[in-house]
Amino acid sequence: MKPLTVIGFLGSTLDAAKSGPDRWGRWRPSVSICMQDDLRIDRFVLIHADQHRRLAETITQDIGDVSPETEVAPQVLNFDDPWDFEEVYTKLLDFALSFPFDPDNNDYLIHITTGTHVAQICLFLLTEARFLPGKLLQTQPRGGRRGSGPQPIGRWSAIDLDLSRYDSIATRFAETSAQSTHFLKNGIETLNSDFNRMIDEIEQVAMRSRAPILLMGPTGAGKSQLARKIYDLKKLRHQVEGPFVEVNCATLRGDGAMSALFGHKKGAFTGAAQDRAGLLKSADSGVLFLDEIGELGLDEQAMVLRAIEEGRFLPVGADREAVSEFQLIAGTNRNLVEEVASGAFREDLFARLNLWTFALPGLAQRREDIAPNLDYELERFAEREGAAVTFNKEARDNYLGFAKGAGAAWRGNFRDLAASVTRMATLSPAGRIDRGAVEQEIARLTALWSGGTQTGGAADTLTGLLDEAKLAQLDPFDRVQLAFVVQTCGQCRSLSEAGRMLFQHSRTQRKSTNDADRLRKYLARFDLAWSDVGG
Repeated sequence: MKPLTVIGFLGSTLDAAKSGPDRWGRWRPSVSICMQDDLRIDRFVLIHADQHRRLAETITQDIGDVSPETEVAPQVLNFDDPWDFEEVYTKLLDFALSFPFDPDNNDYLIHITTGTHVAQICLFLLTEARFLPGKLLQTQPRGGRRGSGPQPIGRWSAIDLDLSRYDSIATRFAETSAQSTHFLKNGIETLNSDFNRMIDEIEQVAMRSRAPILLMGPTGAGKSQLARKIYDLKKLRHQVEGPFVEVNCATLRGDGAMSALFGHKKGAFTGAAQDRAGLLKSADSGVLFLDEIGELGLDEQAMVLRAIEEGRFLPVGADREAVSEFQLIAGTNRNLVEEVASGAFREDLFARLNLWTFALPGLAQRREDIAPNLDYELERFAEREGAAVTFNKEARDNYLGFAKGAGAAWRGNFRDLAASVTRMATLSPAGRIDRGAVEQEIARLTALWSGGTQTGGAADTLTGLLDEAKLAQLDPFDRVQLAFVVQTCGQCRSLSEAGRMLFQHSRTQRKSTNDADRLRKYLARFDLAWSDVGG
């Protein structure tokens, strides 16, 4: 059994008694708890005000007499007005947030018999909201009347909760909720309103439900990172005890998929030299993240469904079922509705997963969030490499102008951005990313999104516009830059619009601007006109 800690108020009336042997004939709740034959208490956190210090010392001594194995830990908590709901709740919340709870290795009971009615209500609410990760403990005297007859031990019972939060503390809950959503976003001050609303909803689901969560979105949109942050948040709020187990289902093939997920018994197949617990068993009491769940075969999908619904599954070669209780988070870049229609994904599993479905947008749909994520990636680089790197202003403006423009495809989403920052920071040994490094990186990204190589993609874009002889005469940098200009022109309705997009930052540094003329002259260098490339 885990060590048991009781947290409760000193009862200034119920725990009080005249000194002398007569006090042992009186029911005193805090002492009574420690006299139960069927309740071993290892630690008692006794909350009291400074003015009741002497009573607390007496109760501590009496608990030591009846239960020497119980450590009493006095906790002084003063209230200006112990009947002021907001004050009591706020100070108890601060106490709960600072207390070193360890629910993996300890059990907790929250005693609500003593203290003012306001204090009892606040303990009730904090326990229900999991700020105090335990069960409620209620005690009462035997015989029904307090203090009647020599019955000092009394009765006790633990209470499970299922109540809604009170409106009167909605503001404080909103604050903690905002802290949680900030946590889910890695502390990044994202600006995309749709994304922020989605994260708010995910926070509520994560805190109130153990049902499966389905994260949909393109590769690199951050599904794996968000799943980990959901787990970290639940762990922080004492909602899970077990580990976070992540598996990319795209790496599971054939018979090995069953063994990896559900485990196997020794000798179940060739090469099964010993028992294997499997990933579902490893995730017991924790969170299992099945990334790319659409890659699983139909047989594995059926077993996953049963494991979700019943907490049971059969390891390969076993004749007894294994048990594991976990919360599932699934990720996919596939359209599961289409997969169900084609028969590639089980309809019953999709129905089970589709209770809480969140579609993560790609980076191209969140261009206003590129700037804060750029800063975040620079911080990650500094932590990883131990070297701080920054942009000079001109270089940063130039990079963001490209990154937020229509010509930036961001096909790899945040992975592309992370790789881009890593390259620029690595190639800036002086710790300062300048415009040259940015222009070089823009050329790389443009080539990547144009076809995959530094020159081939640009050549593909320019095929039909320039003959082979002219292409052969172009430097690789000019190929990439011209390909980007041509792509941008193809997305614009006029020469002026294309000029404004291409020169949106440098144009602000000139006294007079004629973006259309500037673009026309650039194209003329390669014997091209707007009619050749315009959208």
